[in-house]
Amino acid sequence: MRAPVLHSARLVFKPLSVAHLSEQYVAWMNDKEVIRYLESGGDYTLDKLRSFLQDVEKKEILFWAIHLKDSDKHIGNIKVDPLSLKNGLGEYGIMMGDREEWGKGYAREASGRIVRFCFDEIGLRKITLGVVENNEQAVKLYKNMGFEIEGVYRKHGFYEGTLCNVLRMALFNASK
Repeated sequence: MRAPVLHSARLVFKPLSVAHLSEQYVAWMNDKEVIRYLESGGDYTLDKLRSFLQDVEKKEILFWAIHLKDSDKHIGNIKVDPLSLKNGLGEYGIMMGDREEWGKGYAREASGRIVRFCFDEIGLRKITLGVVENNEQAVKLYKNMGFEIEGVYRKHGFYEGTLCNVLRMALFNASK
């Protein structure tokens, strides 16, 4: 399944593609604050990003670039991958790359729209995610959205040189 174009009040979600290749995107992937809790980043070049985006284009994947409606500015990405339609499951991830747009509620708006799409339009019964326990803002957002902690991977990964726990969280489709 490929990502369709979606809309929310202030955002447009476009399938992530090579069209999103930019120096700005490379800068996000090398920005210590942006990638602070991500598994990837820190060593990106235009060529490496181009290769990544070309791979994304080849896959049947729900992976969107988040754009502001009023300016079409690309501010981040959001995905649900892997996806199991058979089991009604999807794994969620988001990166808000443009720090100028942080703190404006875009992550919550984007997350809410993608969750609604997954539950209402493709019929998933459960969306899961992993989040570093120290990422307090993200944990708060997910809890406010109704995600529940299902488990903790203790001392699971190094973030900023510290061994951290990773929370496994899930949100269930109330209609399933």
